[in-house]
Amino acid sequence: MAIMNRRNFLKAGGAAATFAACPGAAFSQGIGTQAPFGDYKALVCVFLFGGNDSFNMLVPRSTAEYNAYAASRQNLALDQASLLPIMPVTPDPGSVLYGLHPSMGGVQTLFENGNAAFITNVGPLIVPTTKQQFQQQSVVLPPQLFSHNDQQDQWLSLKGNVQSNTGWGGRIADLIRTNLVDQQMPTNASLFGQTLFQSADETISYVMGPAGPLPFAAFSNSGDPNDVLYQQRLAFERIISENYSSIYERGFAEIQQRAVQSADRISDAIAAAPDISVAFPASQLGQQLETVAKLIAVRDRLQMERQIFFVASGGFDSHDNQLQDQPGLLGGISEAMSAFFDATDELLVADSVTTFTQSDFGRTLTSNGDGTDHAWGGNQLVVGGAVRGQELYGSYPILELGGPEDVGGGRMIPSTAADQYAATIARWFGVTETELGMVAPNIGNFTISDLGFFN
Repeated sequence: MAIMNRRNFLKAGGAAATFAACPGAAFSQGIGTQAPFGDYKALVCVFLFGGNDSFNMLVPRSTAEYNAYAASRQNLALDQASLLPIMPVTPDPGSVLYGLHPSMGGVQTLFENGNAAFITNVGPLIVPTTKQQFQQQSVVLPPQLFSHNDQQDQWLSLKGNVQSNTGWGGRIADLIRTNLVDQQMPTNASLFGQTLFQSADETISYVMGPAGPLPFAAFSNSGDPNDVLYQQRLAFERIISENYSSIYERGFAEIQQRAVQSADRISDAIAAAPDISVAFPASQLGQQLETVAKLIAVRDRLQMERQIFFVASGGFDSHDNQLQDQPGLLGGISEAMSAFFDATDELLVADSVTTFTQSDFGRTLTSNGDGTDHAWGGNQLVVGGAVRGQELYGSYPILELGGPEDVGGGRMIPSTAADQYAATIARWFGVTETELGMVAPNIGNFTISDLGFFN
């Protein structure tokens, strides 16, 4: 019988290991073989679960292009006069004008101030793909296109058509771990449960609730000897401090020790965060981003140089009631991301924090009567002071049924790969050119590895 070593046992610890991975001196993520970065940067992935209909988020508003859009979208088309106009610094080669969904005034302001950009018609690809190649099946395609779970995994892992248990956020953390020996919490932190995006081979992510670490049930930190819950905590600490003879008992006890220490350290840091005057929306996404802002505010206390946060919002699977639901969904993104940018600006770190969206897939241009169905390419939003904003990157398609990018039912073939999107972000974050292929495994199949949306 094979013997499981301590490392594999700890990795097999699942959810408990996730909560236990907050490094203090005992949790160094590397051995100091590389120099510290000497600056601070954070990435915030905002995942929109369900498949955001992003061709109603960013819409052509010049007459010919809008007419093609309206004919394809049928009863789901937004009124041309309601679109919030945006004016990219670089005019569209075809003189096409664009506008935003009328609920996205916050993003309109960010864009016009040069702090937001759109990456257009982006999605999972293994190699550049044309409509003819798709129809003839003459190129390798991402498996299980149009499937929620599979395409979420494609975005979160960039795995293409191979098996992968790691996400591209986790692989970034692995690559830079030896630069970050003194950090007091892991590089990766999720405020929306465990996520493939942050799974890694060497580093372990920290999972917390939307407002911070989840408290241990039946524990108290009161210090009152007459407090039963405090006495229960002391008893638990005595149990996990024992010197057990079994490797499994010792490993489990170490995990629990780190979990308790981590929750205390991070909760104390959040409680010590300075007041932020920005009013965040009272939504799930707003609460998550407010907590991220507090963690960024205490970066020096936690000795952080690099952080990758995962936050998310659901409800974007708009098969039904799209016209009723979409204003609230897109307005919620706009309000939360705008408030978060304002908070980073107040904290004087706007140039060091980049927030970006991902979603399962785009949606069909055609209406199913009350909504849209699963598709492929879509538009994504990038926000931050380091972003070369007020621009559209990539190639926005002609939203015409049967057009050169439509593989049926208004499903757009991406003209930009998710690997190119991720590689551009990873390079800004500090991943070296030679390591980009470890973050975005298919990047070598594309001529352009940097989409240029950072200053």
